[in-house]
Amino acid sequence: MAKKEPLRLAAHDREDLAVISALLQDSVARLGELAYIVPQRRFAAVFNRYRWEDNSRGSGQRIRTEVNFRGVLDVQTTGLTLNAKEQLVELLAIHTQDSDSGGVRITLIFAGGGAIRLEAECVDCEINDISYPWRASARPSHSADTAE
Repeated sequence: MAKKEPLRLAAHDREDLAVISALLQDSVARLGELAYIVPQRRFAAVFNRYRWEDNSRGSGQRIRTEVNFRGVLDVQTTGLTLNAKEQLVELLAIHTQDSDSGGVRITLIFAGGGAIRLEAECVDCEINDISYPWRASARPSHSADTAE
């Protein structure tokens, strides 16, 4: 069996970021693992990512993945209590839209209605797997009536 290389991807436009959004769907993290690093204008996070690209039968695998957005000018949250550092959040999707300032607004949407909005100069995102994969306890599933 060949060893699988860690996933490393960059996004520089909306189409690229849509691919990253799909790969990060159903990733989980503690709120304490998400941070806006103001001097670097970077929003960083570490997620336990479900490996959708792995075609394993059964429950599949998860892997630790770091996510970095660069050129971030401002961060706003809704529906999240950021001082609850141990609270788990599940990422559903990443959406983009033009910003009033001429840049881009990137919104991380979480289960339960929480969101983090990044005001950025442009789409500049990178994800990197940083651990070995482990067996997931279950394969994420979604009901057919889930609305965005």
